[in-house]
Amino acid sequence: MDCIKNRRTIRKYKETEVEASLLNELLEEAFRASTMGNMQLYSVVVTRSTEMKKKLAPAHFNQPMVMNAPIILTFCADFNRFSKWCRSRKAEPGYDNFLSFMNAVSDTLLVTQNFCTLAEDRGLGICYLGTTIYNSEQIIDVLHLPELVVPIATITVGYPDECPVQPDRLPLEGILHEESYHDYSEEDIDRIYTFKESLPENQNFIKINQKETLAQIFTDIRYKKEDNENISECLMMVLKRQGFDKKG
Repeated sequence: MDCIKNRRTIRKYKETEVEASLLNELLEEAFRASTMGNMQLYSVVVTRSTEMKKKLAPAHFNQPMVMNAPIILTFCADFNRFSKWCRSRKAEPGYDNFLSFMNAVSDTLLVTQNFCTLAEDRGLGICYLGTTIYNSEQIIDVLHLPELVVPIATITVGYPDECPVQPDRLPLEGILHEESYHDYSEEDIDRIYTFKESLPENQNFIKINQKETLAQIFTDIRYKKEDNENISECLMMVLKRQGFDKKG
């Protein structure tokens, strides 16, 4: 599909509404994604109102596209629905654990990617917000997510009002391993990352942040060790709060 090869992140949207019928059609088709045991361990919260967008925006660091996009979709790992079905059918569920959370996460991300591809194929633009995991507790409170439901991915959706430069990707040889994993030599790393490092925008990042290498932009500014550790601790607390770590 050309929409995959040519895809790019859209952060600016037209005011044109996305019809509910189109959204439902895309979601229903996305729900044909592979799923653990055919359990469909996910739910999707659709946000259209300005009031609710304002409540969600702080959890996403007030990025403009949260308010600008006609629709915000929050894809959630959900063992609540399946567990309730089990209990109503004289079966006692045992899904209050980390393995079950990971199974639900896998289901959720498969559906999320399906939706993104389908939406782009129909002329819509999307932006994946990585902030969902960072501030999951805020999102749980805003969306009133019950036990065994955790937000995993947030997607802004609408008709594009921009055509940004397509972001770079690593070459196939940098990611593909035949038969078994072959670890990277220093020469491999140099070859794989040379193009990314040479891009003018990345060279500019290095300059304006007064760093020596692009890697330092990631380790010292964008995804710092202390931030990763703090967010990890918060996420584990969220899992306990939402019932995925009963024995923890």
